[in-house]
Amino acid sequence: MTRDGLAAANGLIGKRRDEVPTPALILDLPRVRRNIAEMANRMATLPAALRPHAKIHKNPGLGKMQVSAGAIGLTTATVWEAGAMVDAGLTNVLIANQVVGPAKVAELARIAGLAQVIVAVESAYNANEISAAAVSAGSRIDVLVEIDVGLHRAGVRSTEAALALGEHISRLPGLRLQGVLGYEGHCMLEPSRAVRIEKTLAANAVLIGLADAFDRSGLATTIVAGGGFGTWDITGANERITEIHAGSYIFNDAFHRNLMPGFEIALTVAATVTSRTGENAVVDCGRKSIGIDRAVPELMGDVGEIKFDHGEYAIHEEHVVLKLRENSGLAVGDRVELLPGYSPTTVNLYDVYCVVEDDVIIDVWPIEARYGRSTVGIGPH
Repeated sequence: MTRDGLAAANGLIGKRRDEVPTPALILDLPRVRRNIAEMANRMATLPAALRPHAKIHKNPGLGKMQVSAGAIGLTTATVWEAGAMVDAGLTNVLIANQVVGPAKVAELARIAGLAQVIVAVESAYNANEISAAAVSAGSRIDVLVEIDVGLHRAGVRSTEAALALGEHISRLPGLRLQGVLGYEGHCMLEPSRAVRIEKTLAANAVLIGLADAFDRSGLATTIVAGGGFGTWDITGANERITEIHAGSYIFNDAFHRNLMPGFEIALTVAATVTSRTGENAVVDCGRKSIGIDRAVPELMGDVGEIKFDHGEYAIHEEHVVLKLRENSGLAVGDRVELLPGYSPTTVNLYDVYCVVEDDVIIDVWPIEARYGRSTVGIGPH
């Protein structure tokens, strides 16, 4: 976002939440604080530490709030997110992903000279390029060997291959092997609590099996990492697992609020009704301004009923068509707020949060980790 754009956004401070131009991303700060405190209280009962995932909010200020509440550091999805956190003064960041390619590994090596930076590795090729970058920059990069525990996305596919990679990493200059990572993402979407527990315990067993094999081989297991919001209390209860990476608790959304109850809705998208015909109302947000991954966005308040089905509920690039009760009083010009289907992809669509307290905009926060330091300046970050 340009300085002029941020200055214009700052002009919203002091206005009511229903006065901001739409669509807009509304962050309810008291609710965020309560969600952070609630998760900290829950984690205090478990042996694992919390390293919350900053891909949810992409904002160093929110990350600092999480660390102040007891988190051991932050998790990120990209090196650009990690760079934004480190440059803002956060000192312990894990990139729970592979960082591959010259520009990205150079950024990894740069920030590793400023803070403790940990990265997931699954191949000797990647370990070698990260080692070379670390040596060139004069930094040290901490490494976790990632194993596939059932998600079938990234990760070494066998304990034997992971052991061989761990041995290789332990001999490379500029790298420090710290342990293992296994993300049970395939368990997060399971609606049945009993099935989710069963799947998660099976995934955790693969991760712990690798950690035990590392121990027998004399390789480091300082960090044994896994877990997300949907499995925080299952994975986090395992004595062998040192940290989990839950993050969506900070905002909640339509997908997570039923999966893991007890957290407040702290992030919404403000919209304006631009058309009203019969039982249909159209609002000025769509796929370009609200995340629809995992679940359907929900209209906040008792103003009507939304159904998600072809022909009954439509979401276009710039519009959502709401199917309402005939007697709904919603009219053109009225303001509404929608709960995103999925908060991380919603946040990634915006430059700023409109931060509200008591329904008044008290600040405007840039979503800084959307932007990387890449000299080519292309692609999402």
